[in-house]
This record gives sequence, structure tokens and C-alpha cells, in this order.
Amino acid sequence: MFARLDPARRADSLTALDSTEFDVLVVGGGVVGAGAALDAASRGLSVALVEADDWAAGTSSRSSKLVHGGLRYLEQLEFKLVREALKERGLLLRRLAPHLVRPVPFLFPLEKQWERAYIGAGVLLYDSIGGAGAVPMHRHLSRKRMAEIGPSLNTSAFAGAIRYYDAQVDDARLVTTLVRTAAQHGATVVSRAKVTSLLRTNGRVTGASVRDELTGVTHVVRARRVISATGVWTDSLNSMSPGTPPFRVRMSKGVHVLVPRDRIQLDGGLITRTEKSVLFVIPWGAHWIIGTTDTPYDGDPADVSASPSDVSYILDHVNAVLSDSLSVDDVVGTYAGLRPLLDGASGDTAKLSREHAVAEPEPGFFVIAGGKYTTYRVMAADVVNAAVAGLGKAVAPSLTARLPLCGAVGHQELWADRARVAAESGLSASTVEHLLRRYGSAISDVLALISQDPALAEDVAGHLAAEIVYAVTHEGALSLDDVLARRTRIAIEHLDGGASVVDRVGDLIAGPLGWTGPERDAAVRAYRESAELAAH
Repeated sequence: MFARLDPARRADSLTALDSTEFDVLVVGGGVVGAGAALDAASRGLSVALVEADDWAAGTSSRSSKLVHGGLRYLEQLEFKLVREALKERGLLLRRLAPHLVRPVPFLFPLEKQWERAYIGAGVLLYDSIGGAGAVPMHRHLSRKRMAEIGPSLNTSAFAGAIRYYDAQVDDARLVTTLVRTAAQHGATVVSRAKVTSLLRTNGRVTGASVRDELTGVTHVVRARRVISATGVWTDSLNSMSPGTPPFRVRMSKGVHVLVPRDRIQLDGGLITRTEKSVLFVIPWGAHWIIGTTDTPYDGDPADVSASPSDVSYILDHVNAVLSDSLSVDDVVGTYAGLRPLLDGASGDTAKLSREHAVAEPEPGFFVIAGGKYTTYRVMAADVVNAAVAGLGKAVAPSLTARLPLCGAVGHQELWADRARVAAESGLSASTVEHLLRRYGSAISDVLALISQDPALAEDVAGHLAAEIVYAVTHEGALSLDDVLARRTRIAIEHLDGGASVVDRVGDLIAGPLGWTGPERDAAVRAYRESAELAAH
């Protein structure tokens, strides 16, 4: 029913790269690249999507996990950006991915009583433009009511709060779902496939050389248009094109920490202003995600990590609003990502615009950069619109505002009937809810695996063994890291980075990946060594 991204499909896709002239080749498997592949494929174009690492391996798996307009951008007078983002939030909540995106309430503490009118006016505007009605309206809270909602908050330091709603998502899961949906519409999708050079014919870019990172074999991919959606790697791909780049990307590091849910008593999330930006406390299963930082970064984008000073910064700021302070010992996981910001005159990355830009630095080669995770769909449509102009054939306008993603159709009916699903599958109601929030109506595929092998109903660090297998047989995972860091979040949700379950995960995926015993053992050993290194 849904596209299967398994090793056999990948092998077929590599063959297709050599034998097909595509209308569009999209480079970059983050949220914008996956969105662009879906946008183009759903318009009836032949599309290839290649990613040098795993789907969402870069910035798109390391965000604050929020689908939001960016309340702080109102204060910066970025009304167009906020309106656009809130409209996209509404589409994701209601139509495109209701199984993956869900509302979450946030407290905005007020330090002084006079702030109530000023901040309240901003939140009222936030509730009114773009996505009105997608989430509940905000409410003003007294200090007493604030204390009831957040017993762990140092309410004596505040005059009350405003409670408003935004939405959250597992960012990597949304990207994988976009890739699967693009494949469902005919796109040829290949991860671990790195562009090493652009091809040209008569002064036009007509494809790219793509190296299979698993075998070292280079494939020549012919395409009438090439789109670069490579985020913080934009400048690297731009360097393959002669002339002056149309724009540059400046990297800003954002760090988050995870702490156990029982360390903070709070119903919903919290947002508070810092001297540079804002700090979020976001509910995330059995944990809280707390972040983020916003600091310039000029190192290797593949080697970004959280430093002790980053963690201290976050803890210092969250402790300013808590009655019971958190310490480094409470942190069970960290992750760091890089925002791809359009370079500007400001030396402060917190002040650079989150707007996006599209350019054609040479004929046939299109670059998109900047933007926000929430507005990926608009960005994707914009770059595809630019690329297909002059293609020489009629191309339909973007359809993705009306196109539910894999697992969305039927999700609400299954959610309403989840007690029956639990009874028929023999799983607990909470487990079925967990699966529906991750797969929507694609839960049927996961349940089919358990039906074939009941042992796959066992728990593996909060997930079913069937989910581990499904990551490889349906979701394109090719390694232990793909499974533990992105298809699940075991790598960041456990203090050992998943080392305690890596043996079991290795056993589960070795067969579907075709690993020999020694290959399986080597992969497990390498993952464990990497996890231990990260822990220190």
C-alpha cells in the first residue's frame, strides 16, 4: 500500500540513475529536498532525489521539533514569515500530516504586569494570522493558575503567564515520510549517494556524477534540471559551479539537551526570552527537550556537537525559571544542529532573516537556501516553480497543499477506533497510540510484521522490535545509526546513546540488510565505540 524503501528498492533505484534522463535531479535529503522531490513528482515530472548520508541526517533531524510560526519573529516585524509559517502549521495539523504533527500548549511567563498587554497583543496577533483555528486560542493566567499548571516553576518571580498553542513533530520522521510519499509518486530516491561533480552540455548543467557511498561506484545521472537543497552544505555544492555564488549560507549552531520528564512538573511546554533569542522547554515522551542556543559556527558541518559551555548556557537559563534547579547530572542526552541562514550584514546570527532565496547561478542549476523547517513546503514549491519554467512542456502548479503524506489518510478513523485495534492486535492501548502517532494508517504494515513473527512485539528501549525491522524494510534505514538516531530517537533519549540495545538492534536488522555475521559484529562494535566516545 505504501512505498517500501528497502535495500532491493535502493538497488533498483541505482540502476535507474544510470538509465534514465530525469526532468529534475534534487540534491539533498533534508526537509526541503524531500519536499522538492515530492512537489516535482506529484506534478508528473520524472524525479531523482539523492542524499550523501541518511535522510534528514543533517539539520532536519536536529531542530527543536516544533512546527511553529516563530513567536519571536513578530517582535522583529517579520509578519510575512510568521503568517506563512502559521498557514503551513495549519495545513500539517489538519490535512498533510495529522498523524505526525500535534498541538502542544506553551506557557509564556510574564515578569512584569505591564508586559501582559504588550505580549498579549503579540500572542493575539499570532493566534489570528495565517493559521487561525488550527489550535486553541491563548489564555491569560494569574500567578496562582500558572503555579497550578507548572508546580516546578519559580512563580514568585513572575506576575503570571500567557498560555498559547503551537505544534510539534518528530522532524526526522516527517522527512522520511516525505521521501516515502515522493517515492509513492514515482520519484527515484537514493540515500548514501553523494554528488561529486556537476555535468554540463553546451553551457548548461545537465546532471551530476553521484558516488554510491556504500560501494564506491560512481553513477552518471542525466537531468534537465538540477536543484541544490543542501542546507548548510550549500556553499560546498555552489563551489562546483563557476562564477560568483548568488548567496552564501552562514551556519548558526543550535544545541538542545534532554532531561527526564519527572524532573520538571509542568503541563505542556514553556517559552522564555533570553538575551539573544528564546528558550523552549518542550515535552517529548518520557523527556523534556530544552533549548536552544544560537551561536556562529564555522567548523565542519558534519562534526557539530554540544560543548560543555552550550549545556551550561541552557541549564543556566532554564534554571532561572525553575524552583528546583537542573544540573549536568540530569542531562541524559544532547544534540546539536546547524541553521542554514542567508548571509547578511549582521554579525549576529540571531538577527539574520529566516527567509529563503532561490537562484539560478548557471543555466539548469537551481539553488535554494535559508528558510525555516515549518515552511519547507513553500520553499520546495518555489524552487520547483523556478526550475520547471522553460522546461518545454506543460507542468501543473504545485499540488502539495492538498496532498496528505504517507499514513495521513485514515489516521483519524484509526485513532478513534484504537481500542479495537489494540484488542485485535493483542497490543496495549498505549502501544497502539504510540504506533499511530508514528505511522498513522501505515500502522497496518507494522502490525503485519508482528502477525508474521509475534516475537517482534518485544520492547526495545521503548519501541517494538517490529519498528526496528520496519525502519530497514520500509523506511530506508541502512545502518545502526539510521535506526537508533533517526528512525527512533534511542540514541539521544538514553544516557548510553543506545549502546545497551545495539546488540539486539544489530540482530534485528542484519537479515533485512543482508549482513554476514562478521559484518553485523563490526557494525555493532563501531556503533558502541562511537556511543562511548560521544558520552565522554
